[in-house]
Amino acid sequence: MILSHVKGTFFHPTEEWAEIRNEHISAMKCFLENALILAAIPAVCAYIGATLVGWDIGERSFKFTVESTIPLILCFYLASLAAVAILAKSIQWMAATYGTKQELSICISLATSIATPLFLCGIFALAPVPWLIFLSGLCAISYSVYLLYTGIPIVMDVNQEKGFLFSSAVLTIALVTVVGILVATVSLWSLGLAPVHA
Repeated sequence: MILSHVKGTFFHPTEEWAEIRNEHISAMKCFLENALILAAIPAVCAYIGATLVGWDIGERSFKFTVESTIPLILCFYLASLAAVAILAKSIQWMAATYGTKQELSICISLATSIATPLFLCGIFALAPVPWLIFLSGLCAISYSVYLLYTGIPIVMDVNQEKGFLFSSAVLTIALVTVVGILVATVSLWSLGLAPVHA
């Protein structure tokens, strides 16, 4: 079912983790029905906010051109999907270190569920107010970290001590992935893909 775990991630995460652990779905179907849709939310909202609504910073107000925004939004969307895939594969790869094993589809569901708050807070990019985006992003990051530390022990079927270490390792990989995306962004901007004011 498309986006089947979004509601449970917010309202009853413990039960949702057990459901994710026991589900039987192909990795491709899981990726297509969850990650592809959720990752589109911040990308589409950022596009609308940047090109149609515009940014207000201090006394300045500006919008970006459609032509300069589309390549950036596509890169952002692909980077979001790549981040979920890297996180999922990392979880599966590290599982043996902590004495467990899990199918890639389950790891994709877990990674997507952990990233769901970050994807959903992308809605605030529709009205790009810097302080609102910052606060919503901070809340989303906090909840994603909470989901990571509660989800890994249940889904990967390890005890709390191993689960804490496992989650910390996954968090480290997630941070490295974010830094990699930022470096790629700076590189693309220096190659002439920076947004252009309308």
